[in-house]
Amino acid sequence: MRSVVLMFLLFMLPGMASAWWNEEWPYRVGFTVDSATLSDTGVGSEVEAAALPGDGVPVLIRLHSANFGDFFLVKEDLSDLRFVAQDDKTPLKFHVESFDLLNQLAFIWVKMPVPQGAAATPQKIWMYYGNTQAVAGQDAAGTYGVNKVGVYHFNPLNPAPVDMSAYQNSAVTGDALVVPASLIAGGLSLSGSGALTIGQSATLAIDSAQGHSWSLWIKPTGDLAAGKRAVIVSQSDGNNTLELALNGALPEVTVIRAGTVATLNSSLPVSADRWQHLSLVMSATSISLYLDGETAASQPLTAPFTLGGPLLLGAKADNSQGLVAELDELQIDRTALSQSLLRFAAKSQGVMSTLVAASKAEQLGNAAGTSYFMTIFQSTGDEGWVVIFLLMVMAVISWGVMFLKALFISRAKKDNEAFLQQYRQLDNRHFDSLDVVDDDSADVANESQVLSLFGKHDHFQSSPLYHIYHKALSEVRNRVARSREQRVALSADVNADANLYLAESAVNSIRSGLEAYVVREIQALNRNMVLLTIAVSGGPFLGLLGTVLGVMITFAAIAASGDVNIAAIAPGVAAALLTTVAGLVVAIPALFGYNWLATRIKDMVADMHMFTDELVTRLAEKYSE
Repeated sequence: MRSVVLMFLLFMLPGMASAWWNEEWPYRVGFTVDSATLSDTGVGSEVEAAALPGDGVPVLIRLHSANFGDFFLVKEDLSDLRFVAQDDKTPLKFHVESFDLLNQLAFIWVKMPVPQGAAATPQKIWMYYGNTQAVAGQDAAGTYGVNKVGVYHFNPLNPAPVDMSAYQNSAVTGDALVVPASLIAGGLSLSGSGALTIGQSATLAIDSAQGHSWSLWIKPTGDLAAGKRAVIVSQSDGNNTLELALNGALPEVTVIRAGTVATLNSSLPVSADRWQHLSLVMSATSISLYLDGETAASQPLTAPFTLGGPLLLGAKADNSQGLVAELDELQIDRTALSQSLLRFAAKSQGVMSTLVAASKAEQLGNAAGTSYFMTIFQSTGDEGWVVIFLLMVMAVISWGVMFLKALFISRAKKDNEAFLQQYRQLDNRHFDSLDVVDDDSADVANESQVLSLFGKHDHFQSSPLYHIYHKALSEVRNRVARSREQRVALSADVNADANLYLAESAVNSIRSGLEAYVVREIQALNRNMVLLTIAVSGGPFLGLLGTVLGVMITFAAIAASGDVNIAAIAPGVAAALLTTVAGLVVAIPALFGYNWLATRIKDMVADMHMFTDELVTRLAEKYSE
């Protein structure tokens, strides 16, 4: 039975996509990475020149209610998330910075491969989810290359900032407030009262020979008056110092080597209360400053520069020159990042970034669109299919009644109009000329409406008005014949062909007979209409019964398994609601059809009553004494 119902409903389903990474994951959504951004930033050119470090670039994916509606289908521990490359075969490394189910907001970092020719064609990333049996698949360290020695997202769930790189430089101390709403999920809020210290580590040491980079997002919230200096990032080992600071609104870099101070001043200012991407890059030959990926200052490095020591954020070691600002996404690399990668970070991570665009979510078995009928059908239990089968039988019967009844009423109206057109032209002398004496079409008690539709129609066979006309003349003939027989029996001299008349009592008797006949005609017109009322009132209740049974079974199964994940509940509840939908599909057309047919029948009944009165009046005139 299930196979029959599925075949009946398959026409509702769109075409199915051929590619699906793993069928244990029932849902996926695609993200398109804009090729124009890859081209404008120069990342595509670096791929062509084989200059891109590692096997890809980290891409930030923002999910919110406007581009992703399946937050509640993702497991609470996020272990079902997987990212796959454009070929729909290669898993990608990723990690989740933040996933807020209540506010439906998520920030996810994915290491996207950038193949040759990426600047010319958009790149696709697939996110799969919904596998209730999946185990955790995040790889924060693998999301970044081996040269990334520090990544600080400032997650508000961790009071002390945590390094997400493979080197775990998380020895962070000091007073600073991690706020939940920043540029990318949480951020660091500095009040200018003290420094945040990242403990000394060999991987954080600076060596200009191999290169070194600091990059972060900054939103100054304090005074940017000229001459006011505030430290952003500083590292010192006692002999040498490297410091990135704000001098008023202008970023500046200070390099202290064995007591010798050199300063690099930016030509581009920062703006108050606005997020901007700031980077310091040191190579073997130069030191450069970038603002939003554009060169703000650069000068040669005349000698190798090395230092170790802890990193300070937001102030000097003595808490002087405190910074009043918000910081986010501090990253430290032991290589000189290219300007292309810095431009890419600035354009892809900002609030107004259009790098990544989400497509509509897809479901296994329906990858070409967003319809979920196939999964609903597959999740429907036997009790649901029994109810749906009964509703389908009810639907076929009600649709058949509506179709045949509409044809019958249409045919009856057409024959009524044809009969009345000729009836109006009759005079009293030829009043009975339209009647066929042996016509049995007026036998409404035994008449089949189907046969009346498809039988012969040479003499108003479907017209109720003709049936009344024929019935009236049959009564008149019978009464006239009995009257003639009575006269002949009483006197042999009576002329049998003399005109006969009907008494008033006979006319009243004919009227009563016709009124009873009209009732039978009305019953014939309303025949099987009760099936439509049953469909209207019974269909939704039968569907509701299936829904209640389905929900009961779903929750009983959840209680038995102990799995309360929304992805486990949703398919069963959705499948249970299918029977209610089926009940409404039965009831709604039946409701409209019943009302339309009832109105047409009501009009036809009114015509019959008026015609009966008119006919009896003409009979009384013709056969009166």
